[in-house]
Amino acid sequence: MRSDPLIQQVVGYWEALRAGRPAPLRAEVEPRGLEPARDRVFLAERIAPGTARLRRAGMALNEIMGMEVRGMPLSAFVAPPDRDAFAATIERVGAGPVRALLQLESLAGPGRPAIAAALALLPLVNDRDESPLLLGCLVCDGAIGLPPRRFSVLSCALIRYAVTAPATRVERPARRRPTATDPAAPETPKGLHEAPAPFTPSPPDLRLVKG
Repeated sequence: MRSDPLIQQVVGYWEALRAGRPAPLRAEVEPRGLEPARDRVFLAERIAPGTARLRRAGMALNEIMGMEVRGMPLSAFVAPPDRDAFAATIERVGAGPVRALLQLESLAGPGRPAIAAALALLPLVNDRDESPLLLGCLVCDGAIGLPPRRFSVLSCALIRYAVTAPATRVERPARRRPTATDPAAPETPKGLHEAPAPFTPSPPDLRLVKG
């Protein structure tokens, strides 16, 4: 499955968006550009070293696990003995300029036919001008059978790519500070002291009685 056409399509789309930069911007990825691989594509966020959480995922990934996978760690698709090596792959892709292509398999069991799979991991830049996002595509060859299905990693190719253009800076809108003439701005006293409250006299609580 190294030359799976859906994997090739996603990688080709990513390369076109990248245009020689270290990675494309998250905002540049459009769903229509990922057809017909859209139901096998996911977006994951690296939330800790070696750990990525699924933010968006196609329906085919839900079918593999038999549940909604959004919010789950990406390593949920990987068999426990291979998760440490998979975590190292996530970190390597995040460090760049590298993309990864993994060959996977899930062995046969009761109600579960043996299936082969291919997984592509591609870096993206988010709106914080960093690279904690991964664009991925997981393609299976064969019937899923009874979910959930987890995969052993048969091979992992880390593919370095050339960077010929500078990274795109993410422009952030300037935060406007309220001014004294802004009708929406609350009145604040000068300095660090609070504005004095108006003095309102109160009736006395004690009365002097002579006699």
